[in-house]
Amino acid sequence: MGIKVENLLKKGFSLVAGEKGIDREIEGVYICDLLSWVMSHAKAKDAWITIQSHINVIAVALLSEISCVILPENVKLDEDAKVKAEEEGIPVLSFSGTSYEAVIILHEMMK
Repeated sequence: MGIKVENLLKKGFSLVAGEKGIDREIEGVYICDLLSWVMSHAKAKDAWITIQSHINVIAVALLSEISCVILPENVKLDEDAKVKAEEEGIPVLSFSGTSYEAVIILHEMMK
């Protein structure tokens, strides 16, 4: 079962950029920090959890049709990436917990 990106805001995730895409559907989760690997393995409509926070993350999210990017452990999004995420409507969320804790929440929500 899928969930909307906006539903994560009720579970401790904070919107950093890309509000235009907040109604996107999430159907899976992918955790990886190697951009080329994400491009070849993530699926469309995945929530992508990564500590990478530069502008290339937004490009990969666009190419891979990722629903949203989640930055765990309060990783800060680079300013140029924030601008690009806003332009493209790619939601980027911040989360204070670990990637593991984030995926547990997502898993429970998607049951």
